[in-house]
Amino acid sequence: MRRDRLVRALCGEETDTTPIWLMRQAGRHLPEYRKIRATHTLLEVARSPELAAQVTLEPVRRYDVDAGVVFADISLPFSGLGVPFSVDPGLGPIVAHPIRTRADVDALTPFDARASVPFVGAAIRRFLELETERPIIGFAGGPFTLAAYLIEGRASRDYTETKRLLFSDPATFDRLIARLADMTAAYLRFQAESGAAVLQVFDTWVGAVSTGTFQRHLLGPLRSVFEQVRPTGCPTIYFSTGSAHLVDQLARTGADALGVDWREPLGSIRRRVGDWLPLQGNLDPGALLGPTEVVRREAARVLAEIPDGRSHVFNLGHGVLPETDPERVRELVEYVHAAGREVRRR
Repeated sequence: MRRDRLVRALCGEETDTTPIWLMRQAGRHLPEYRKIRATHTLLEVARSPELAAQVTLEPVRRYDVDAGVVFADISLPFSGLGVPFSVDPGLGPIVAHPIRTRADVDALTPFDARASVPFVGAAIRRFLELETERPIIGFAGGPFTLAAYLIEGRASRDYTETKRLLFSDPATFDRLIARLADMTAAYLRFQAESGAAVLQVFDTWVGAVSTGTFQRHLLGPLRSVFEQVRPTGCPTIYFSTGSAHLVDQLARTGADALGVDWREPLGSIRRRVGDWLPLQGNLDPGALLGPTEVVRREAARVLAEIPDGRSHVFNLGHGVLPETDPERVRELVEYVHAAGREVRRR
């Protein structure tokens, strides 16, 4: 049951307790991670299977979470498109020559996961050699979020260039999204073939678009991603932020579960999408900056949104903040597991 707990919850099956893992559970809040990063860049860690597996394994053993999540960055596949990039620790991915025209899109090279990101598969396999009790989650960026990085050249607040391309040359925008959807699907399939048991799409920035834009330009490509991944047999999760206005459409992407940020209660989301779709989330990451009693109180509020505990994977509504005390994370995991067992005993 322990190894299958997360997968079973995502498939809507009975579990012995509520499974929990945390986005950015392997990150800057951990002293072991900071020690490695003192002598290695993020890309050096991600491109070293041994280091990536070590970083992935640390929170699994420290916190007893129900899965590891492969240490990577959503920009890693850019190299497979022939796009040079770097990662600034404070800014995220930086693309020196942004994609702005049809010629730029047509110049992208065919993506081959085994050739361009073999280290991701190797890190997954190495983790599974070291950890036999829990699965590992593979992930990729969503088409819109990847497109925004490629078009803007870096993280953006207003997505000016992305929306300029979207509204002035929608055919080129759609062409780029289609290329990225196929790349994302291929990248996820590669991770599944390497041993990942669950696959998550991080479309962090998709909340910046309207319901109409999502319907016209993004829903179809997202459906394509999940259709292409379905033969792997891995349950899939679609996660985005600031996207409550899109929930009705997000439920139609074909993902097996929906990751929810902290802005709207899970109970409200479940009422909108129905009982059939498993949900993941959605504690405000800031709650972990408070004392123990606050962490437990806020976690209890999240759990109360799904009283029977079914088809629920506990997570944060985004990643663990770098300032978080690891002890609060450990307490959260213990509390969620204990509370989940109590619900199932009733």
